[in-house]
Amino acid sequence: MIYFYCYILTLGLILGSFYNVVGLRIPARESIVRPRSSCPSCQHVLTARELVPVLSYLIQKGKCRSCGTSISIKYPMVELLTGILFVLSFHLYGFQWETLVAWTLVSLLMIVVVSDLAYMLIPDKVLLFFLPVVVVLRLFVPLDPWWDMFLGAAAGFGLLLLIALVSKGGMGGGDIKLYGVLGLVLGFKLVLLSFFLAAVIGAIVGIFGMIVGKVQRGKPMPFGPSIAGGTLVAYFYGDFLINWYFTFLI
Repeated sequence: MIYFYCYILTLGLILGSFYNVVGLRIPARESIVRPRSSCPSCQHVLTARELVPVLSYLIQKGKCRSCGTSISIKYPMVELLTGILFVLSFHLYGFQWETLVAWTLVSLLMIVVVSDLAYMLIPDKVLLFFLPVVVVLRLFVPLDPWWDMFLGAAAGFGLLLLIALVSKGGMGGGDIKLYGVLGLVLGFKLVLLSFFLAAVIGAIVGIFGMIVGKVQRGKPMPFGPSIAGGTLVAYFYGDFLINWYFTFLI
């Protein structure tokens, strides 16, 4: 089992590095294959040893080897989080097909986080790529009942669309479409829990950001990371949280 955990962690770290590329290049309408990754400051093309997930960042002390410009900590954090979440998925579901669903969900959310933090945009191309994958997986690994995936998609999409209409643009189109896809994975009750948790996380981050001066009142902030956090908690631990909550009502 230790071997499997190490293998999955390594796989997650490598894919996390790739998701950084996807999240940054797709919104900019750039190829995810060419050109090779380079320093955005001096255009130094990164060598193989500069592309080792997390380790290269630590060895280089968070700076470009060529020009010394600081490298954003977001890159190794996405790599590390992807690796940890891949391991957590395997730890919870083991050798079950649901593990593939979990890895697909993690992959989608990591790309969304990178893109939303960089551009405040959730690309349609990313959602259109994951949509058929999620549908096939959920038909192959169905929820109980099987139609809960469609009810969840309708609830997720409809709820955020309603909020956008009522608030006159307070919710981005990318967030609305994303929740339609997430509903397929989560089902009805968990997609609602996901949005509730995302709203709580977003409020906490917003308040803290205003306190430290990173967020200005009235200015939009990326909601994708909050959606990712709320969705992952709901997916992995939603049933436990719901049952725990109902113990206070009995």
